[in-house]
Amino acid sequence: VNAVPADVRVETFVRAANREAMMDANAKVDRALRAGALAVGASVTITTLPGYMPLVQNAELVELHRLNAVALVGEENVHTVGLRGGSTDMGDVSRLMPAVHPYAGGATGKSHGDDLLVQDYDIAVLGAAKAMAMTVVDLLADGARQGRAVLDGFKPSMTKDEYLADMRSLLSEQTYTE
Repeated sequence: VNAVPADVRVETFVRAANREAMMDANAKVDRALRAGALAVGASVTITTLPGYMPLVQNAELVELHRLNAVALVGEENVHTVGLRGGSTDMGDVSRLMPAVHPYAGGATGKSHGDDLLVQDYDIAVLGAAKAMAMTVVDLLADGARQGRAVLDGFKPSMTKDEYLADMRSLLSEQTYTE
């Protein structure tokens, strides 16, 4: 309790519902790390690496996929989930183009955990693939009428160049000493 180790290394991740909240939380974590180190007479080097952007799902794609999932497994087996605590590169993709990131049941355990086990292959794998394939068919049918409508109604939150500049701007390393 009263010993200060010579070398401490910590890796943290900051996740949030939107970029502004993510940046705010990241600044608070950095301040806390800096304050803690300086309070005990230590120095701290904070390396910030860009992570995944918060996911913004396209409402039209979500609904289209939901309808296809309902057609496969019934309304009672399809649920809409709000904001999730995980992160994925689909958050980055969703800044530039319409995106949907559906989830499927049929497994037990923690996502990405060593206890994850597919219990129902038909639901977890085949059903999920069928719902996605049906969604793609809907988007491309009739000369891609629905796909074009989704694209025409989409306003990206940033351009590719803005995204790349933003990611690069997040990369930093700062050392603080007494």
